[in-house]
Amino acid sequence: MACATAWSPADQDRFICIYPAYLNNKKTIAEGRWIPISKAAENPTATEIQDVCSAVGLNAFLEKNKMYSREWNSNVQYRGRVWVKLEQEDGSLCLGQFPSGKSVMLYAAEMIPKLKTRTQKTGGGDPNLQQGEGSKTGKAKR
Repeated sequence: MACATAWSPADQDRFICIYPAYLNNKKTIAEGRWIPISKAAENPTATEIQDVCSAVGLNAFLEKNKMYSREWNSNVQYRGRVWVKLEQEDGSLCLGQFPSGKSVMLYAAEMIPKLKTRTQKTGGGDPNLQQGEGSKTGKAKR
């Protein structure tokens, strides 16, 4: 059972806003992390947060060009925020397993490392990196 996908500012109290910094294990609480470091993900992106929330059945809306006010780095990787709908119009929960915003954040942080994009990058990225380094050092020596 999914909630309706309509988004309007009047419904904003039914949504929670999640910035990637809230789930980032590289951030301190002062820098904006909201969950325990042991449960946080490594450098999550707003797109990954949206993917995880949508996959479980929550309505998640991505705003790509928004920046978290405490984020000093303006790289594209750190941009974006996700609005996740927790309550229906009648006040009931969209999904009973997520009674609060923090429960959504903890779930997203747990699932982001399991995404296919993360597991493929880990497995296939190292050989390419080593090949690139080898060719660079070979050119530098000549």
